[in-house]
Formats: sequence, C-alpha cells, structure tokens
Amino acid sequence: MTGPRRRRPLPPARRPRARSLAPLGAVTALCGGLLLGPGTPAYAADDHPAFTIRDARVTESSGLAASRLHPGVYWTHNDSDDGPYLYAIDGRSGRTLARITLSGIGSPRDVEAISLGPDGRLYVGDIGDNLDGTWPHVWIYALPEPKQLRDQTVRATQYTVQYEGGPRNAEALMVHPKTGRVYIASKRESGGNLYEGPAKLSATGTNVFRKVAPVDLWVTDGAFSPDGRTLALRGYFSGTYYDWNDGHPKAAGRLAVPLQRQGESLTWTTDGTTLMYGSEGSRSEVRPEEAPVQPSPSPGASKSAPGGGKGAGEGGQQQGDGADSGRSGAGQENGDKDGAGKDTGGTTGKTVLVVVLAAAVLYGLRRARGKRAGK
Repeated sequence: MTGPRRRRPLPPARRPRARSLAPLGAVTALCGGLLLGPGTPAYAADDHPAFTIRDARVTESSGLAASRLHPGVYWTHNDSDDGPYLYAIDGRSGRTLARITLSGIGSPRDVEAISLGPDGRLYVGDIGDNLDGTWPHVWIYALPEPKQLRDQTVRATQYTVQYEGGPRNAEALMVHPKTGRVYIASKRESGGNLYEGPAKLSATGTNVFRKVAPVDLWVTDGAFSPDGRTLALRGYFSGTYYDWNDGHPKAAGRLAVPLQRQGESLTWTTDGTTLMYGSEGSRSEVRPEEAPVQPSPSPGASKSAPGGGKGAGEGGQQQGDGADSGRSGAGQENGDKDGAGKDTGGTTGKTVLVVVLAAAVLYGLRRARGKRAGK
C-alpha cells in the first residue's frame, strides 16, 4: 500500500456521543454516591487535584496525556466532529493554555487517544471505528510537544496503520516510555486484544500491528507508567493494571476507576503516583486516583528494558500466534485480587444496587452506539 494520502473524503456526519448520553450522567453520579457512602472519603491528591475542563470547545475529551515539558499541564482532544486540534489544559484551573493545530495531515476522522513518547513527541491516535471494521486503515499522527504554550500550528507526521486479522475499533493508544514502541488496545464489549506496532513506525509504508495478548475489558483508554513497568487499561466502569516485563503483559490487579458520565481517557502523572481519569461531555471533570504500587525488581531480575525483549528492534515481527501463551488477559486473575473477602453487609447491598444501575448505564451506551451505527 502507498503512503498516507493528504486528502480523504469525510465519513457521514455522526451525532456527538456526549449529547446522546446526557441523561446517563445523573445515574452515574448516583452510583458513585452509593458506592462510596458518606463514610468513605475519595482519594485526595494534593499535588494532582481533580479539575474541570472549562473550554466550551472541548465537549468530547477522549484522550489525556500529562505534559513533561510543562508540569501540571494535560493534553487532550475531541474525538470527532472537530478538527486537527490539541488542547493544553491547566491541571489546577482547568483553563485552556493553548490550542495546537496539526498541519501536514488529512482530515481527522475519529481521534480517540493521545500518548507522549520518549522522543518528546505527542502521538495522536485517529483509530476509532464505531462500525467495527469499516475502515481498512487508520492513522497515527506524531508531533513534537510544543515548548511554548500558545496557540500555534505544528507540523505532524502521519502514519498509516492496519491490524493483523483485519479492521477493528479501538480507543486506546499507548507509547512505551522506554522503547518508544506503540501499542493499541481494541475495543469490544466481549473483550478485545492488545496489538503491538513495529519497533519504528514508517511514514511511507503501512504499519501492521500484531496481536500480542487478549484483553477481557471494554477498553476506552490506557497508559504506561513513567518507568514502563506497568500498563493500565480502563473501561467505563472498571480497569486492570498489568505487570509489563520484556513486552509480556500479565494482569496484576484492578484499578479504582471512578464512575463518570462517559469515561474515555486515562494518563499517569509524571511522578507515577497518580492516575488521572477523564470523561466526555461539556465541562467534564478529570479525577485523580492513587496509582497501583509495583514491588521493586528483585536483584536477580532481568535487566532488559521492560518495554520489549530481544525482538524490540525487529519491527515486531517476532510476535506470532503463539506469543499469547505466556500472557494473561484482563480478568483472568482479577477474581483473586483486590476486593475478595472485603465486603461487609452494608456494602454488599450498595454494591448490588450499583451493579443494577451500572447495567442501566451500559444499556444506554449500547443503544446510543447502535443508533450511531445505523446512521
């Protein structure tokens, strides 16, 4: 296949998802209150407080990345019906400090994720496919993180992406902070897969992403820890974190995912102490939760980079169908993690009610997605 085209026809207009899901906000808020209860304080992060995105132009925040050049600043974007824009948001006031316009690319189709690589570039995933297999290829845009926070135009590089096994929907793109390798997690209600890109993306050819592990989660975003040893994946109501060793993910526990209107973004703070969870919707809130703590490596542990083993420089070709044998998908170990045996009688009743209400929210999400697919 030839390299990326500069101009592409736009798909049929789609109704913004946030509008169709507006009635569900009250339900998720009620769920959160019941689950926490009056005697259960939320996680408080003095260094990384919750904030509200105040920019009226940001109504479908679908990705989040903590800036390295500008402490306390987060990059975000709308997922569709916008333009080639990124927004720099102050993590305390919630105000927009800069809007970046990407040049050198075609018209974005369904931008779903953003991640910061070790090369100092922001990687933007135009990877959404709500019809699950409509687009024969998707795109990744990479641009240097701006050194100055002001409205400006920055030239980006466009990469064409295809998946082993054919097209699919995805909303999570993660760049490993040590190796720079790009990963994408597909999104399916019944569970998807984690896909690994080549060691180095090509701007002139097609980059084939190959399946490396199953994911038992309806993934809406993901992020690597700053040290590269942990991968976090979130869904609308739950999440899983993985030990990451030589490119092999192993489910290690559950994430404390806050209940949000339509939670579709996730990033680690640069100090690795906190996970920041974002949501779509006007004036959406970004909420902090304590990040999982991984034990220090034992003295005899492998010294190879946590993001990829011997094949890291071989463009990902070393990963075949048998690569899944030593990997665990989300949920395969979760039954023995984090919540087992901790329920009291009072909490159990609340949990049951939360499950029922969450099911109602999930039903609304399915109906909204079905209506979009039929348009």
